[in-house]
Amino acid sequence: MILWQLFLSYLKIGFFGFGGGYAMLSLIQNEIVVRHGWLSGGEFADIVAISQITPGPIAINSATYVGYTVGAQMGSEGFGVLGSLIATVAVSLPSLTIMLLLTHFFIRLRNNRLIEGAMRGMRPVVVGMIAAAALMLIFPASASADEQSFIDAWSWVLFGGVLIGQIRKINPILLILLSALLGIVIYH
Repeated sequence: MILWQLFLSYLKIGFFGFGGGYAMLSLIQNEIVVRHGWLSGGEFADIVAISQITPGPIAINSATYVGYTVGAQMGSEGFGVLGSLIATVAVSLPSLTIMLLLTHFFIRLRNNRLIEGAMRGMRPVVVGMIAAAALMLIFPASASADEQSFIDAWSWVLFGGVLIGQIRKINPILLILLSALLGIVIYH
């Protein structure tokens, strides 16, 4: 039953997660933390961080990790691998299907005024969803009384340093590696 819920949750995330990984974060968080309680807010924040430093889209990386965690809660590592597979396929299936259909009709639809208007109308929504995801990570509404936000003074220092690094056009890979190293030193 729980694997079926996992499949349906990630299928929903795949169908309605417009705008890419960051825009999907609030939807993923709502399904995984709030609705089903499979992970805590802190665990979800950890998944977001891990998904950022591993290659691939955040939705697929998080689906693989959450699927494994949920499956392993059923009692064995085999269920963890099955959960990973189910969640990863579920989150990928809608975009694969939609992209195959859109590619087939793209030549005819690319100059359609209705399609063009719909795409222009979705752009500000995607920006809003990304902003909501950022705020959700900074101020987690689902944090219980004994669970604190992962944001502390050092987090703001790291954030500021990376922001300045981005403005100065420092290589993002270097910024990620330096942040990881500083995180090990600070939070050890």
